[in-house]
Amino acid sequence: MVYTVTLNPALDYIVHLDRLRPGCTNRSTGDSILFGGKGTNVSVILGRLGVPSVALGFLGGFTGREIQRQMEEAGLVQDFCQVEGNSRINLKVKGEEETEINGTGPAVTPGDLDRLFAKLDLLGPGDTLVLAGSVPPSVPRDIYEAILAGLEGRGVRAAVDAEGSLLRRVLRLRPFLIKPNHLELGDLFGQTLRTPEDAVRHARLLQGEGARNVLVSMAGEGAVYVGEDGTVLRAPAPQGRVVNSAGAGDAMLAGFLAGLAAGKDPAGALSIGVAAGSATAFAQGLADAGAILALEKALPPIERIMDKGEELP
Repeated sequence: MVYTVTLNPALDYIVHLDRLRPGCTNRSTGDSILFGGKGTNVSVILGRLGVPSVALGFLGGFTGREIQRQMEEAGLVQDFCQVEGNSRINLKVKGEEETEINGTGPAVTPGDLDRLFAKLDLLGPGDTLVLAGSVPPSVPRDIYEAILAGLEGRGVRAAVDAEGSLLRRVLRLRPFLIKPNHLELGDLFGQTLRTPEDAVRHARLLQGEGARNVLVSMAGEGAVYVGEDGTVLRAPAPQGRVVNSAGAGDAMLAGFLAGLAAGKDPAGALSIGVAAGSATAFAQGLADAGAILALEKALPPIERIMDKGEELP
């Protein structure tokens, strides 16, 4: 079973404007309220690709109840811990540019964390755990590290999509997969990564720190995969008009995991991952299965940059 952890899920209030005028009354041309969070996005795409999952994390208050209602309506299995306070609301303004104001979320107590760890203690061999997204201010910054340390040696396959120290702290525990984007990967080293070769070099540095496999999303440059066996793959980005970049990286991770769950090799999994990420970027929300599979058929071939023992030119 796949389990996703979203420590700070949200209701996304999405407002469409012709143009945002600061200091003035702005009237929307349309709006919507949808549940969000990186781990929950992974669960959505997994479900649309036929891979069941259980969503874990924290929910609170009337916003938490709405998140839960929408997830149940979408057919997603969830087992959140209920906490005091309200889950956050994120305001996303879509005008000439995208502007976001993200809430902080409820305070999570040590007792709340104990309840989450009790649920995670049930995971075992063959399970996959996805840790994705930001951490509420009330939660220790080493939470992902603590979660993986508690599961060490139990045969659980971990995938981590996080930034900065949240990601770096888990590397010593040798997660199966990490998925930074090229900006996050560059920030870890104080560098600007411009080419797939740049991404490969820095992904290998993270492997030196403990990561087993590294999947790097690169926006218009597609994605690269650096495997623990030394194989390096590149998937060029498909052509299309980007409508909404939010959730594209989450969709790519979910698509990749869905490919592995279907028994595909890394190249096949990467193909589904890039299709899921790109189809989401080309849509108003998370892509449906039909759009993902149609785009996968139209993708350029996956490029094998090098095999084990080869070096970058």
